[in-house]
Amino acid sequence: MPEELPRWSTMEGDCLSCMKYLMFVFNFFIFLGGACLLAIGIWVMVDPTGFREIVAANPLLLTGAYILLAMGGLLFLLGFLGCCGAVRENKCLLLFFFLFILIIFLAELSAAILAFIFRENLTREFFTKELTKHYQGNNDTDVFSATWNSVMITFGCCGVNGPEDFKFASVFRLLTLDSEEVPEACCRREPQSRDGVLLSREECLLGRSLFLNKQGCYTVILNTFETYVYLAGALAIGVLAIELFAMIFAMCLFRGIQ
Repeated sequence: MPEELPRWSTMEGDCLSCMKYLMFVFNFFIFLGGACLLAIGIWVMVDPTGFREIVAANPLLLTGAYILLAMGGLLFLLGFLGCCGAVRENKCLLLFFFLFILIIFLAELSAAILAFIFRENLTREFFTKELTKHYQGNNDTDVFSATWNSVMITFGCCGVNGPEDFKFASVFRLLTLDSEEVPEACCRREPQSRDGVLLSREECLLGRSLFLNKQGCYTVILNTFETYVYLAGALAIGVLAIELFAMIFAMCLFRGIQ
């Protein structure tokens, strides 16, 4: 019986050592990924070649740049805590790492549950109601309108269902004094134009079908992202599984450190 104790002790030590190096490698990749995202986000925001102005002019791109910075910073810090905690066998750092991952895990789980509960808010009817009620046209200071303009320009679409949506957009009709059938964001652009030159602004605003995008954004976006739904779901499950294993590794290492 006494001979068994050293064997078990050696096996336990080898297991903890293996877990320590696995956790270091795992967190090193997280650290590198965070550093890359952070570098891209910072470059986009301070780039002297003029790319920043392009991003700043598009609310969706600007939001994306801030998300890159936030995600990069979070992953950078997370990877750093995990690497240092594993190498130094520091219980305090490992505990911080565990709590950090736990908070992210619970936040993602809550977001998934809320998305499932409020999935009826993603219907065509909901978006149509919101557009006709709140859209203000070419108003860059209104986040709702600016976001819709970016979506319509990016995807080459008009309204939720089509140009007819703007016949019932009360605020838009009031602001334009009924002089415009559709907003400028609905107008078709020259295919080869890099700066998005309109085919004919005047004809488009009068509602001439040849000069405006006739397809609704709901259908266009749905068709665009439909092929990625299962991939996104699999990726989300994969991320949650990795986070779960990271928490288990951190806690096992935490308990194994004398």
